[in-house]
Amino acid sequence: MNPLTAKSIPALDRYSRFSLVEVSLDEAAKFPSVFTRLYPEAARAAGEHADSMRAAGVEVSPLAGLPVSIKDLIDVAGETTLAGSTVLRDSAPAKADAPVVKRLRIAGAAIIGKTNMTEFAYSGVGLNPHYGTPANPADTAVARIPGGSSSGAAVSVATGLCVAAIGSDTGGSIRIPAALCGVVGFKPTARRVPTAGTIPLSTTLDTICAMTRSVDDCILVDNIIANTVLSIPDLPLAGLRLAVPQTVMLDSLEPHVAASFSDALSRLSKADAKIVDVPFGLLAEASSLNRFSGPESFAWHRSLLSTREAEYDFRVAKRIRMGESVSAADYIDMHRNRRDWITRMEEALAPFDSLIMPTVPIVAPAIAELEGSEEAFFKANSLLLRNPSTINLLDGCAVSLPCHAEGTLPVGLMVAGPAMSDRKILAVARAIERTLQAQ
Repeated sequence: MNPLTAKSIPALDRYSRFSLVEVSLDEAAKFPSVFTRLYPEAARAAGEHADSMRAAGVEVSPLAGLPVSIKDLIDVAGETTLAGSTVLRDSAPAKADAPVVKRLRIAGAAIIGKTNMTEFAYSGVGLNPHYGTPANPADTAVARIPGGSSSGAAVSVATGLCVAAIGSDTGGSIRIPAALCGVVGFKPTARRVPTAGTIPLSTTLDTICAMTRSVDDCILVDNIIANTVLSIPDLPLAGLRLAVPQTVMLDSLEPHVAASFSDALSRLSKADAKIVDVPFGLLAEASSLNRFSGPESFAWHRSLLSTREAEYDFRVAKRIRMGESVSAADYIDMHRNRRDWITRMEEALAPFDSLIMPTVPIVAPAIAELEGSEEAFFKANSLLLRNPSTINLLDGCAVSLPCHAEGTLPVGLMVAGPAMSDRKILAVARAIERTLQAQ
């Protein structure tokens, strides 16, 4: 058995860090399309160093020597950042590690490799025609999408290739694949983690964050990449007021998602959480307000599109081009309208400890189904992005954690709140996780 599939990082304390790096490198060969490149020498060196320090009685970071993957839109010094595309192959290598990578190295993490992704992070599906699409490990009978855009990141955690994966979340790109692959994903308040050294999708909404196998592990990694210490209280679930929004967020749920979410609510209610159905009519405005990715991505891509559009995934180029016609006046209005909506939403959220909802309304569709039909692709993409992107628009924070029965396709439950409520949301998510795992 692969020890890296343990439920949490502390469960790995008895293992040599070097041996865990070797396990990661050996297992990586079994999962094509997950990594775009590996760093075996540097990872082994980090594992050896952590073992030496521990043997000498030196206290090290809990992440020291453990395999961690990096999404390939984040700079690693000396490497060209590809962002899941081929059009950047001739670009200059990064001169320095992105701040999040630097912080992980200082903590002693073994950077095992860079993970595959949706080209330029522009979809929640995870298909990549250039480097292949990593199959969702939750189903060995049908090749299903992993979710995106952090596709390889999710699979690297779900298969035990690493203990944590660093990715990005602009409209759900951490939480969508976490939900579909059955792991935990945390989107912090965007301003808490630097985005420097990353290729942008939307400078307004981009967030750098992590997936792991438990809420506690997400807390550990978040403390490192945010360069802060969030002391998360042990909240009892009893008495917490958990709001279930009735507008939009529960629409079009597939039967397995609806049943899994309903069962989770029942178990939380039995543990004396206060489940409150709330209209939250403001959520109906979100889809018309959330238009930042188009113009902001077009601003970054317009020169490349003018000369190399044919080399893009056509589905990605099509979406970026949609931002070409947005005027400066419209863009300014978008920011003003968003700010007004956030103010009204924060007032509506004030009486509750968190929002809870299905992370996405569907289970992972088959890869072949979405590759074969543009209509099916964009329908699935829209459904996958709908719930999580609302939290990006809110400038909020959210955790997706598994809520499905063992042996069934993964379903995510999302715990969310407004900006800078990260400490509270992580505490609520941990209380929910413990309750769901205990019953």
